[in-house]
Amino acid sequence: MNRRSFLAHGAVATTFLMTGGMELFAGIRDNPKLATGGPIVETSAGKMRGTLLQSKVHHFRGIPYGEPTGGNKRFMPPMKPQAWTGVRDMTQWGPRAPQIRSSPGLVPEYNVMEYVGPMAEDCLVLNVWTNGLNDGRKRPVMVWIHGGGFANGSASVSLYDGMDLAAKHDVVVVSVNHRLNIFGFLYLADLSEKYAHSGNPGMQDLVLALEWVRDNIANLGGDPGNVTIFGQSGGGSKVSTLLGMPAAKGLFHRAVAMSGSQVTSGGRNDATESTLTVLKRLNLDKNRLDDLQNVPVEQLLELTVSEGGIRGLGPVVDGYSLPANIFEPVATDISANVPLLIGSNETEATWNANMNYDPLDEAGLRNRVKQTLRIDDAGADRIIAVYRKNRPKAGNLDLFLIIASDGSNFRTGTDLEAERKTAQGAAPVYRYYFQWYSPVREGKLRSMHTMELGFVFDHVGISKSTIGEGKGLQALADKMSAAWVAFARSGNPSHEGLPTWSKFNLDARPTMVFNNECKLANDPYGEEKAVIADATRRKQG
Repeated sequence: MNRRSFLAHGAVATTFLMTGGMELFAGIRDNPKLATGGPIVETSAGKMRGTLLQSKVHHFRGIPYGEPTGGNKRFMPPMKPQAWTGVRDMTQWGPRAPQIRSSPGLVPEYNVMEYVGPMAEDCLVLNVWTNGLNDGRKRPVMVWIHGGGFANGSASVSLYDGMDLAAKHDVVVVSVNHRLNIFGFLYLADLSEKYAHSGNPGMQDLVLALEWVRDNIANLGGDPGNVTIFGQSGGGSKVSTLLGMPAAKGLFHRAVAMSGSQVTSGGRNDATESTLTVLKRLNLDKNRLDDLQNVPVEQLLELTVSEGGIRGLGPVVDGYSLPANIFEPVATDISANVPLLIGSNETEATWNANMNYDPLDEAGLRNRVKQTLRIDDAGADRIIAVYRKNRPKAGNLDLFLIIASDGSNFRTGTDLEAERKTAQGAAPVYRYYFQWYSPVREGKLRSMHTMELGFVFDHVGISKSTIGEGKGLQALADKMSAAWVAFARSGNPSHEGLPTWSKFNLDARPTMVFNNECKLANDPYGEEKAVIADATRRKQG
């Protein structure tokens, strides 16, 4: 799977998260009967008032960490917000970034898009959940970066609710909106000196958000010296990108990349060519870049999906905000001392409805493997034989979905980042493999992309439309959420509820397998992934 395909897949994944099958924040968590009080706290820009949830968790929504990004600030680096007087109300969700509503490849029954909050260029807002204000406590801070590739998504989705992590584990949770797609990643730096430092404004937004955390989180009960960034899918790609940004150095101290990576980023030449395509479509000369700041939002968004437009926008190695590829050919030195927790789900590919759920015969399995991995008959036969030997109880469709996942960037990218970060030897790496299968839709969802979120955020009730109901769900959530919190506290995810979680190394390759029974396994299913890599190399050769 190439970079542009991966970005598109990440966007689809977040589309899935925002579907009607999920209970959104507009529901139970926003019931006035559950919210009382009005906590007030001082920030660097002024005083703000939030909400007290269930008489315990202080919740602030839509906090501006940057100025609006429209008009002459479009495509420019973000600026800190202007100060305000009095007490500003922070009880409503802030705007999400401008984005296209599209629903390709969604799992059937979950294809109705639902969003929370308005959509506007004034989208540099964040949300905070905390147990204490100005109490002198130094709680670990967990900054959530939403998925959706670099194209869409929002921090105000139900699965990103930080209330339970804050209430049960005494951490401070922050979630962030930032610029996306053409507004966050149109590369203008090589066309005008004015835009020389605006190559990756969407990622620069996240750096500014982390600066806000550094400057304000102590008043919200958090420790600015113990900040963990974590994200899933496109959020994992953004976490990976932040690891290679000089401006982000020192603003976070641990990183978690879930089902998302960013081994390499776009090149300047290709990015400039894409920008020239945009200018051509808009009938603008390259000497009239400022006119881009007056083009209507809808017209720019249309360019990201229309035929002949621009797709796959994402971070660019611009030599300034992102000086080099983060994990190619080796792991970046910029974040060498930052511990990393990284992993993926067994059947990441399940959410793609373009792959139907009907049983596959032998010919169908071979054809699917050939098409997905772009290999020949002999390569497909070798791969299928190894997978069938090691998974004798798996049906053909199960085998295909696992093979497709193992051959995707969701797996290969996260594995490569774990390997190269480990080879660097400066900070520990912990790898996981999420193998729990959902019973929903007669088990057809399996261990799909996004399935782990309800367990990590410790709110399985919100996720019942995809994970179902049952006593075993909370037990797994207890183990996973406690591991993520333990990592945020100390840089080590081990805790009493799990077997000892050894650091990843390139020999034994220890990996925590999350299922109804959690276990530490050395190089789980390594033989299968090796045969895919070999078949791919032969094809390329």
